[in-house]
Amino acid sequence: MQGTQSVFSNLATGFSVAATPENLMFGIVGVLLGTVVGVLPGLGPAVAISLLLPLTFGLNPIAAFIMFGGIYSHSNEH
Repeated sequence: MQGTQSVFSNLATGFSVAATPENLMFGIVGVLLGTVVGVLPGLGPAVAISLLLPLTFGLNPIAAFIMFGGIYSHSNEH
């Protein structure tokens, strides 16, 4: 039972960190940038992330990974 409580406690901590207004803003920015790069023909998610990587150098790591998630999810070619 101790392990299950630990898992749920860690999940709650992760969601509380990800749901801060600053991180949600970086997620929205990532989605918008991913959409802009995703509409360009021939550019996939790997190219989008490599092009937008310099934007994340000054960010904290959590915000950068959330932004990368938005870029990756919305730059896929459908």
